[in-house]
Amino acid sequence: MEIANNWKDYEIIDMANGEKLERWKNIILIRPDPQILWTTKSFEEKWKKADAIYNRSKTGGGAWQYYKKIPDVWKVNYKDLSFLIKPMGFKHTGLFPEQAVNWDWMMNKISNANRPIKVLNLFAYTGGATVSLLKAGASVCHVDSSKGMVAWAKENVEASGLKDKPVRYIVDDVIKFVNREIRRGNKYDAIVMDPPSYGRGTNGEVWQFENNIENLVNLCEKLLSDNPLFFLINSYTTGISSKVLENILRINLNTLKKGTFSSGEIGLPMTNSKLILPCGIYGRWEN
Repeated sequence: MEIANNWKDYEIIDMANGEKLERWKNIILIRPDPQILWTTKSFEEKWKKADAIYNRSKTGGGAWQYYKKIPDVWKVNYKDLSFLIKPMGFKHTGLFPEQAVNWDWMMNKISNANRPIKVLNLFAYTGGATVSLLKAGASVCHVDSSKGMVAWAKENVEASGLKDKPVRYIVDDVIKFVNREIRRGNKYDAIVMDPPSYGRGTNGEVWQFENNIENLVNLCEKLLSDNPLFFLINSYTTGISSKVLENILRINLNTLKKGTFSSGEIGLPMTNSKLILPCGIYGRWEN
């Protein structure tokens, strides 16, 4: 497992009873997490310092309960990158801090490429990957079906001082966009995607991870340049092994005879503890 252990503005303070106590800069939140099956708190007193908690509803969804007044939006930094945090419906904050593992990996690949790198970022959400790719010197095409998420990504790019860098923002269904790019003959040196377990496109197109991921990877192979740098799939879909992602890449990236395939888990450490929270999986090909 690769651990995102270079954060200063984020930490897991404690976790128990299906919840994590976490610090985002100077704001402390309690949020649910299905991986936290144990009941013993390590630091009982620290839970009393929470500023807000996300309470799940038995009928689905949930709502934030605020113990103290907190900002509607605030900024956290990861190294030289900046991101805007906003408590949202369905427990999210607009950033997945464990993704720092993938940001560091991609930035290292691009920085050492010694050539211009053009990246396609699919299901790009609020642009964590886009910000890191731009910072490393790549040009990025950022695609997501949610207009609100793309607007948030623009804010994150600006917060990191990167608004003059080469980035295209596309609000569209990912598969429709990829098919159009194939017809246009556009090529990319790297592709990164973070597909949801289930989602809907701009016109109600249904995405289901198990049914659609292989077809998407197969299509994306047609967008790779003659000298591609990497292909990264990240996933939070429960029940899927990281090896499945690696297998899909091996089977469908037929033209990539050279290079290395790998896969694994990513996780977050708990401060003053040996506990690690598993947070997702990845499959990678790299040249």
